[in-house]
Amino acid sequence: MSKTRKILLSEKDMPTQWYNIQADMPNPMLPPLHPGTKQPIGPNDLAPLFPMALIQQEVSQERWHEIPEQVQDIYKKWRPTPLYRAYDLEKVLDTPAKIYYKYEGVSPSGSHKPNTAVAQAYYNKQEGVKRITTETGAGQWGSALSFACGLFDMECEVFMVKVSYEQKPYRKIMMNTWGSSVHASPTDLTEAGKQILAQDPHSPGSLGIAISEAVERAVQDEHTKYSLGSVLNHVLMHQTIIGMEAMKQMEMAGDFPDVVVAPFGGGSNFAGITFPFLRHKLTEGKDHLRFLAIEPASCPKLTRGEFRYDFGDSIGMTPLLPMYTLGHSFVPPTIHAGGLRYHGAGAIVSQLLKDEIIEAQAIQQLECFEAGVLFGKTEGILPAPEATHAVAGAIREANQAKEAGESKVILFNMCGHGHFDLRAYEDYFAGKLQDHHYSDEQLTKNLKELDDIPMG
Repeated sequence: MSKTRKILLSEKDMPTQWYNIQADMPNPMLPPLHPGTKQPIGPNDLAPLFPMALIQQEVSQERWHEIPEQVQDIYKKWRPTPLYRAYDLEKVLDTPAKIYYKYEGVSPSGSHKPNTAVAQAYYNKQEGVKRITTETGAGQWGSALSFACGLFDMECEVFMVKVSYEQKPYRKIMMNTWGSSVHASPTDLTEAGKQILAQDPHSPGSLGIAISEAVERAVQDEHTKYSLGSVLNHVLMHQTIIGMEAMKQMEMAGDFPDVVVAPFGGGSNFAGITFPFLRHKLTEGKDHLRFLAIEPASCPKLTRGEFRYDFGDSIGMTPLLPMYTLGHSFVPPTIHAGGLRYHGAGAIVSQLLKDEIIEAQAIQQLECFEAGVLFGKTEGILPAPEATHAVAGAIREANQAKEAGESKVILFNMCGHGHFDLRAYEDYFAGKLQDHHYSDEQLTKNLKELDDIPMG
């Protein structure tokens, strides 16, 4: 009997709403604080950075938000995305577990990021914004926003973390092709960049530093806004179309996941696949469902960070958010999973972890690349380094099912392909990669710098 390897939805089955998990959380998040006064901020405080429509989504408690028709039409360039049953991976692992993965690498920029990039560009265009600034780690977010801004005839300026800028030159070319200007951050174009370079002329950069530069550029021009690819509430909400589709596809497959796994950098990837399923746990009492965020062991904010208020950027220009953090001055090792090299976690995910509703694991990069290579050999897709974290987490779950002799349904988010990350695999095969251990001393030092910030 033939096996159904991929479960497909038609365009008419694509969800028309985003899911806002804030409506169902048992405990609300602490409010964001003004970086200067340390007092709760209101919508007007965010107006220099974001269009009002996105600010309203950021603070909304409404469960469902309609996806604008123009955004839906653009989504159909690649959505709905396929769901696969990983039969060949299951066979090699000799596991009784069923493994499914949602593949977001079919988007124009090769990852899940356009789901929010298109929405953010749309809302900015609606409010007359001419130019958007942003940061990017590995380049997936910068590529997605460049693609989206091109569709809406808007300028886009990207500050790309220097180590990734050098590791992944073709991401820069992709952004240039869509009309964006791209800078290796830290730069001498901003006061924030100059400050970092004065401290360390050879700084490899970080997402926190790149955010500082992009925010600085945005607040200096009334026609420019800032856009973020993860962390914030509205960004996570836009990504829930992934899980909404996956729920329909799992129903078509006749299965429902026992555990949902995703890589974790700031939260958009994890939120996109898990939040729609998590609703069943929050509202229907399905407490057996598990949701697993996999982060790099070299950047372990969820597993070793502290829950408290911190800045989203390195300089301290953004609002203070309640998050699990390693400290905003943290500069992670130069691992190839550049999209996960961030010091903090989104406020929603942080609150869910604090409430023990979700779980987190930290995995070293060698185990992740081993998993990525195995996935490439069995399923034929070469994962982005970020996505290998989900593969590694899923393999751990499948091996545990084998040891226990239990059947288990595992779903993970294959958030993007690794076609622009071949140097990472080259380094792995050449034995040039190594695991990184974040010391207790460094953690204590970074968190001590937050002593004058409210604990939350």
